[in-house]
Amino acid sequence: MALCVQGIGQKGVFTVYDQRFIQATPISLMHMNLSSPLVLRWGSLLTLLWLSLAASSALAQFRVEVTGVGLTQLPVLVAPFKGEVQASQKMSEIVQADLARSGQFKPLPAANLSLDEMSRPDWAALRPLSAEALVAGSVTRLANGRYDVRARLWDAVKGQEKSDFKDNVTAADLRLSAHRVSDWVYQQLTGTPGVFTSRISYVTKSGGRYNLWIADSDGYGARSALSSPEPIISPSWSPTGTHLAYVSFESRKPVVYVHELATGQRRVVANFKGSNSAPAWAPDGRSIVATLSREGGSQLYRIPLQGGEPQRLTSGNINTEPAFSPDGNTLYFVSDRGGNPQIYKMPAQGGPADRVTFSGSYNISPAISPDGRWLAYVSRLSGGFRLHLMELATGQVTALTDTNADERPSFAANSRLLVYATEQGGEALMTTTLDGRIKARLAGQGGDIREPHWGPVRP
Repeated sequence: MALCVQGIGQKGVFTVYDQRFIQATPISLMHMNLSSPLVLRWGSLLTLLWLSLAASSALAQFRVEVTGVGLTQLPVLVAPFKGEVQASQKMSEIVQADLARSGQFKPLPAANLSLDEMSRPDWAALRPLSAEALVAGSVTRLANGRYDVRARLWDAVKGQEKSDFKDNVTAADLRLSAHRVSDWVYQQLTGTPGVFTSRISYVTKSGGRYNLWIADSDGYGARSALSSPEPIISPSWSPTGTHLAYVSFESRKPVVYVHELATGQRRVVANFKGSNSAPAWAPDGRSIVATLSREGGSQLYRIPLQGGEPQRLTSGNINTEPAFSPDGNTLYFVSDRGGNPQIYKMPAQGGPADRVTFSGSYNISPAISPDGRWLAYVSRLSGGFRLHLMELATGQVTALTDTNADERPSFAANSRLLVYATEQGGEALMTTTLDGRIKARLAGQGGDIREPHWGPVRP
């Protein structure tokens, strides 16, 4: 299939093809004005294209590389968990990596410590390490094959116990249990819930096949939710984390599906005339807003998931990439109504729209933080595409990256981190703190990685 964008502009009919696809049957996706600088970009539903993907191996395991120095990082000792050598997961190493990636902590070397949750730490011996917190624990295999995971957190400055942790899991859930330990430590020390037990989704292309992956927040434990010879784009987590909405081209056109992760069952929710793209879940989980061209152009429609006629929300120009505010009352989206792609907002039921982005002439891919405070988006600067962050209350904008091919930012559930795709020595997923100081590269063994989206925390 030769994917294309076909439209009518001031210079007449035009068609742009992705030459990586092999058949010659064009699919009309959207109408675009050539006077508008809407360029072909991966991850933006202004395009619906997968650009320049090399045929390399798909990625199922990541290597986490953390770089940068934060303004204030709490020094934490995480001792090797007693019994973790005999278990299938090195619990302490997972916790250390989680805490480092958060940007809030500075894990200290603790390989030589021999402690568990029952230990009485020698605070005089530990004082030269300058730790402010100490974590120690154990992993014990039970007679029924399950594992008893325990941990204790100490205030290393005062030499006092702070909190205890207990978990009972199968061998398959040891990594999840380690992430639960990380969430527990994070909450105890910051007062904010951690997000290490959450999951991310992303898409790869390898050997002519596309895979939709579900992975832990650190990129490990990835499993394929869908494999297809045709493109898969725009995965979006449901508010409960039980379903994904996405766009698949398996019907030779873009169609929106909702996929139940536990069973693998899925159903079509938007297969109207023309293109169906850019699904975004309403916070109540009862509907999605998607971009449809059923009546010409690219407009936003609210689609009830229990059935019923879609409600048109916009008109005129190109309107796409919807993103809800946390309370569900406001809808952010991208439109070229002012001549260039910018981010606007309007009531979630439709109505007058107000422009939100004014810095730069090309701003796309809006993401709203779960606390409603921040807008992350991608801005074109000097031909490159860079991740930016706006504080909605003040309109203050900060550039978070110095790379030139950033794509599709998505917030963690606690609003403290962002995941995005970029090119940095190859295709990669990155996480960044909101000040841009701490970045973690979730780089793999090769492959083209796109379309990340950060899901809610698992119980």
